[in-house]
Amino acid sequence: MSKYEEIANDIIEKIRSGIYKSGNPLPDQKTMATEYSTSRMTLQKSLAILKAKGYVYSQQGSATYVKNNADSIANMDIGVDQYVGTSSLLGKDHKVVSKIIEFNLRYPSEDEQKDLKISATDAIYDIKRLRIVDGEPYALEFTKMPVNVIPGVNDDVLHKSIYGYIQKDLKLTIGAADRTIMAKKPNNEDIKYLKIDKTDPILNVSQIVYLDDGTPFEKSSTDRSYDTGGYRVLLSHKSDF
Repeated sequence: MSKYEEIANDIIEKIRSGIYKSGNPLPDQKTMATEYSTSRMTLQKSLAILKAKGYVYSQQGSATYVKNNADSIANMDIGVDQYVGTSSLLGKDHKVVSKIIEFNLRYPSEDEQKDLKISATDAIYDIKRLRIVDGEPYALEFTKMPVNVIPGVNDDVLHKSIYGYIQKDLKLTIGAADRTIMAKKPNNEDIKYLKIDKTDPILNVSQIVYLDDGTPFEKSSTDRSYDTGGYRVLLSHKSDF
């Protein structure tokens, strides 16, 4: 992750926590550049990200202000363009625990070869995890990753954060994702691990996630109970029609 992206994420966290309040101006650019030990050019890139995401706005000849609805945006369930893992998404205010149900190495199926752009002899991790948040079942994850792209995954990594390992230990940058979101009926595994009733609907997210160089590193499907939050789309007005 670049310096300006890190700064943008930190500012979002300060909006979320109320340090920067809705409707109020941010500190001036010189002050913020000093605070983050960076150049004003880098800071301006961070502010551009925040403007594009709808957190702040600028008035010519004036300060940069936090939008009135910025705290709501910062605390929304999950943006459809977010590819961070559960641990990063929920933050330090929640205890996230992983229960490893299955963890195997095997060769990929034809569909997995196609989606992950690997050959029949490229081994993949086949992972099934239950994510538990604050003591309650949160998500049932089914994940496939190529070993040659994401080496070194073990029980210790799976009990913590796979995305954290990818970014911090492997120093890789996560790029785009091809994501499908749909509702479905729960299957027997959903009922067992998520502790739900057979009539409770499930929110399923299937995705292929890529590194910033376009290499696919994850094919996954995640099931969550309908009452654990949703996915929201923030639409910003760009031009008149």
